[in-house]
Amino acid sequence: MTLLRDHELACAFDHASHTYDRLTALNPGYRTDLLRSARRLRLPRAGAGLHVLDLGCGTGASTRALLRAAPRARITAVDASSGMLRRALAKQWPAQVRFQHLTAEEVVTTGEGPYDAVFAAYLFRNVTDPDGVLAAVRSLLRPGGRLAVHEYSLSGSAVHRALWTAVCQAVIIPAGTLSGDRALYRHLWRSVLAFDTVPAFTARLSDAGFTGVRAVPVAGWQTGIVHTFLASRDDASPYAEDAR
Repeated sequence: MTLLRDHELACAFDHASHTYDRLTALNPGYRTDLLRSARRLRLPRAGAGLHVLDLGCGTGASTRALLRAAPRARITAVDASSGMLRRALAKQWPAQVRFQHLTAEEVVTTGEGPYDAVFAAYLFRNVTDPDGVLAAVRSLLRPGGRLAVHEYSLSGSAVHRALWTAVCQAVIIPAGTLSGDRALYRHLWRSVLAFDTVPAFTARLSDAGFTGVRAVPVAGWQTGIVHTFLASRDDASPYAEDAR
């Protein structure tokens, strides 16, 4: 199966947007894991005075996690799917949160930033040029700015690869088929198998110039399947009171 990319993938997300929140709610810990990843950015002072980019915000679940982790931060949330953004915009948000219809590659062309932190959930499997997007993210961060990537990235163990396939075949793809979005959820299955393992994505982050790179597994059934990757633009911290 050829993976969906670029405009074709955005259209698939547009179509799936009306059932996306209901389907992700079937995944135990989905929102809790996003919140844990957002908190791992360790933004000080509840985010006061900080500008955070939510890259690939979807229907806003990752944006909500950021808002809970740093309720005083200014958050710019972007996504390539207009359908997903419509769902996000239909929800209640405070004034410091705003949404933009942009691809990950287009964000660097807006002239906004620099950002104090970037959060990217379930994004990098879906971009055509992950190295190019990582370079763009690094250029958008302040010196010492932080990156958290929450992503389906397999540990490299054959057990975790088999578990992922079993869950997709038994639950995820049938549920997506019922909603009329079989192609998207087959893409999800195959994209995880094709994406970097944890060691490979950790190395990719380091090769892109990020420092302090580490990976943390999520809890529950997704252990070994979903990880939080943490990194900084460089070793200097822009958060004076947090540099201990």
